Amino acid sequence: MSVHGLLLLLAFQLAGTAMSLWLLPALPGPILGMLLALAWLGLDGRGSEALRQSAGMLLRYLPLLLVPPAVGIMVQWQRIAADFWAIAAALVLSLLVAIPLTGALMQWLIRRQLGRGERP
Repeated sequence: MSVHGLLLLLAFQLAGTAMSLWLLPALPGPILGMLLALAWLGLDGRGSEALRQSAGMLLRYLPLLLVPPAVGIMVQWQRIAADFWAIAAALVLSLLVAIPLTGALMQWLIRRQLGRGERP
């Protein structure tokens, strides 16, 4: 793993955390850092090889991040069962909003891409 790429990822997270503390306290710092990294990659075009190597190495261990939520669900099953209908309603509502929104966004992106003469 490239130290330069890892330091770059940590710098984006630090910048996002600073923005969260001082400017946008409603949003978590790592999310803001991820948005900053996305904006930087959008301006840069490709990103560096060091960043690509570090991100690839971290993505190999991504399934390990699913273990704590699974354990939390098993440990807190009584609380989840008590609020089952509220959780189910929130999931269904988010599904009903996300699917049409994603479809509309995809249609808009395809029309935009065809307008520039590129292949979809």
